[in-house]
Amino acid sequence: MNHTQILIIGGGTAGITVAAQLRKKDKNLQIAILEPSEKHYYQPAWTLVGAGNFKFEDTEREEAKYIPSGVKWIKDKATDVVPENNLVKTELSGDFTYDYLVLAPGLVMAPELLPGLTEALKKDNVCSNYIDPKKTWKVLQNFKGGNAIFTQPTTPIKCGGAPQKIMYMAEEHFRNIKVREKTNVIFATPGTVIFGVPEFAKTLNKIIIDRDIILKTYYAPIKIDSEKQEITFKYINSDVQECAKNLKPSIGEELHGETEIKLKYDMLHLAPPQQAPDFVRNSVVSLQDGPNKGWVDVDINTLRHKRFPNIFSLGDVAALPTAKTGAAIRKQAPVVSGNLYHLIKKGTLNGEIYEGYSSCPLVTGYSKMVLAEFKYNNVRDSDPLISKFVDTTKEQYSMWLLKRYGLPFMYWDLMLKGRA
Repeated sequence: MNHTQILIIGGGTAGITVAAQLRKKDKNLQIAILEPSEKHYYQPAWTLVGAGNFKFEDTEREEAKYIPSGVKWIKDKATDVVPENNLVKTELSGDFTYDYLVLAPGLVMAPELLPGLTEALKKDNVCSNYIDPKKTWKVLQNFKGGNAIFTQPTTPIKCGGAPQKIMYMAEEHFRNIKVREKTNVIFATPGTVIFGVPEFAKTLNKIIIDRDIILKTYYAPIKIDSEKQEITFKYINSDVQECAKNLKPSIGEELHGETEIKLKYDMLHLAPPQQAPDFVRNSVVSLQDGPNKGWVDVDINTLRHKRFPNIFSLGDVAALPTAKTGAAIRKQAPVVSGNLYHLIKKGTLNGEIYEGYSSCPLVTGYSKMVLAEFKYNNVRDSDPLISKFVDTTKEQYSMWLLKRYGLPFMYWDLMLKGRA
């Protein structure tokens, strides 16, 4: 049986960053990364790929280039975690035991959880930046007018702002190709508001009004009929009477029963339902009930597992009440690497905590962006140095440049190398 001191499951943003930081602390640590993929993707740029503003090829690099020197790469996938035995089972390489485990496998797309979505994604007018951003750009280029619907599921998703980012860029694209006047741009969300942090929601609500975007809150997609080009939403506000009051006949909404709304689409973009990988959901490392069922059960400040003290978790797979973004990982990784290293050397955590920081670079057009930074409880948490010179609650060209050029550099050359 194979044994390693520190086993990291996942060679994505979180796993690579933690491994790089640990190597900087102590080159004598024995670290292995369990990751099957040969490719590494900078997924935050997929919004721009979907809008025709970034080459997909520039988001893809070789995984081998970013495995830190001295870290063993196990090219395989985990199939089970048995924390009582400090054991991880793999598909091809047998079992691995560990002294310490870092769970960072990310999440998986689960389109099958929304009836009709799998079939719909095969059609030429249904797309998702989360799955194939190159197709999104083709759909936008071929769009001739009608209902352009952008929506998201009730499950947690990577970067909760991404479904509206592509909507803003698509709306500008429709103006550029002269089809906007015959287009209804509709953003339908299960959420109660356009964005949870009031300072940023104020700006976004103004954009929605100024650009004549139709916002539908409390709209949870429940099924898609791709032959009829029809999506059905369930109105999930407890005040059922509001459902009928808010219908817009001009976009063809039809009420069925008290809370189901059917809506025809000419193009549909959506984030598919998402969930933790099977080996996490089926293991006792995950929460077995409650709203966070299936996600790794960690302390939200130390990122240490609540029941297994030699396990840490971060990134998309962790049960944390904040947005699942690469920016969040940038703040989580030092907490995990710092606490883990101190635990190895001293037997205790080092006192570092994660306060829920995440960031959503809300691209609102082809040259504008709102940099939404926040922490737990939807409290604004903007970088004091940036906000001293730039009002990040407003659309800014400088923030667009940060998104387009600065953040990819920070990701590839700093973050994945343990420098940021």
